Amino acid sequence: MNKKVLVLEDEENIRKFVVINLKRAGYDTVEFDMGEPVVEYIKNEDDVAIAILDVMLPDIGGFEVCRRIRGLGSRIGIIMLTAMGQEADKVNGFMTGADDYVVKPFSVAELVARVDALYRRLDGDSLREDSEVLVSGDFRLNLRSRELSKKGKKVEITQVEFLIIRTFLKNVGKAMSREEIMRTVWGENYQGDPKIVDVNMRRLRIKIEDDAAQPRHIMTIWGYGYRWEA
Repeated sequence: MNKKVLVLEDEENIRKFVVINLKRAGYDTVEFDMGEPVVEYIKNEDDVAIAILDVMLPDIGGFEVCRRIRGLGSRIGIIMLTAMGQEADKVNGFMTGADDYVVKPFSVAELVARVDALYRRLDGDSLREDSEVLVSGDFRLNLRSRELSKKGKKVEITQVEFLIIRTFLKNVGKAMSREEIMRTVWGENYQGDPKIVDVNMRRLRIKIEDDAAQPRHIMTIWGYGYRWEA
């Protein structure tokens, strides 16, 4: 996977500071100050590993950019960057397909650490498996192509959703706490909002369940976590 990070931020001083520190950390970068050109770039280029998207922009908002990127079928890592810290904004970001969320004002060291962690999750050695396919009932997860299918039909998932499904299919029937899922998917040192687990489960249910309101596969264990049922 290319070590290129797309930075969408309309405040030039912030954007330049982030880019300088990403380059120091070994990443290539591409910069934008408007949302529409980002969507076009992602549509025509496949060299971006992670996108950092500011929410408040002069044209279309970062949430809309995120939604359109996912609508293209892109599974790049996405980190939302915003001055808004309200709970609803976090949920909105995750539901549109974001993988992580950093609130302004932020430490650039923390942001680079989040980029590092997301990059390792998407490209690290942890994805190398002895078996190439995991199967559970109607579901098949190809570990080489990182694609999920249900009854032979492809299900569009992000890279983080791939990691969640992989964790479930390797632990069918096992009750897994939120903390265990977070450590496995987001890494031991992840310091983000724990609610990211619940929001991703809601998003996955919409994609894979016949009826997201009455799930048959991603089962909630109240006060504890989740369990995958075949």
